[in-house]
Amino acid sequence: MDSRPALVGENRIAAALRARLQQSGPDRLSLAVGLILEHAFAVLKDLKPSEAEFEQLLQFLTDVGYATDARRQEWVLLADVFGFSDHVAGCSAGRDPTATPSTLPGPFFRPDAPRLESGANLCRDGVGAPLAVRGRVTSTDGQPICGAEVDVWHANGKGRYENQDPDSQPEHNLRGRFVTDANGGFAFRTVRPGGYSLPDDGPVGRLAQRLGLSLDRPAHLHFAVTAQGHQRLVTAIFDGSDSAIDRDALSAVKPALIGTFKPEAFGHSLDVALVLLPDATPQPNDLQKG
Repeated sequence: MDSRPALVGENRIAAALRARLQQSGPDRLSLAVGLILEHAFAVLKDLKPSEAEFEQLLQFLTDVGYATDARRQEWVLLADVFGFSDHVAGCSAGRDPTATPSTLPGPFFRPDAPRLESGANLCRDGVGAPLAVRGRVTSTDGQPICGAEVDVWHANGKGRYENQDPDSQPEHNLRGRFVTDANGGFAFRTVRPGGYSLPDDGPVGRLAQRLGLSLDRPAHLHFAVTAQGHQRLVTAIFDGSDSAIDRDALSAVKPALIGTFKPEAFGHSLDVALVLLPDATPQPNDLQKG
């Protein structure tokens, strides 16, 4: 049972809901809902919104739902803009500092990217400045991880993702999945991504603009790595030469994630090192000991 005292001056409806939640048992869901209700009613008490203002809130939430579909995740964008996603991603207890920091997957991730052979070209429309990427996946002990799946996606040179630009880019442009070799290596060709502003044509973008929040994001490539015996890593490598590197709208840039796009005769190259944490999930014997 939740033994916390009721809030001083707690709304009678909130108190009744809180009592019902206490009867349902001390699980994480009821605890989360109880905390959200407490804070929500405290906000309502302090702001004393009018019915018209409350209707505007409900309309905003409705608009976020309408803007979300298989190609665009406005709810993820909302969580990203206000820092919820980055906070959760950075809260891994006891995280090894040698592991690659995690970042937000962003609202433009697609789980259905095609699997490609190492060295394949992600660019399906031939538009953009050539970029060659070489990567290696290792564990925190330095050992290469063979057979890891590396999912890659990024914006084009104009800062547009394929699923927000379906009329101008072919399906799955600048997306692909690779499997690492015996040395943990993978490689692909693509085009250099451009920086961009978060979408301002939806409810979240309009709200951010109204609040005076920056929408700028420095150029970057997303990586999601899955390997047996290791925790899944979702991260990004940012272009250190981008002028927006210090004003990322999502505050996701970390020193270890700033990459160097090296000039080459054909365009640019980028070396990527991705270090995964071993899976901390208790094994059956460990559970028996506990």
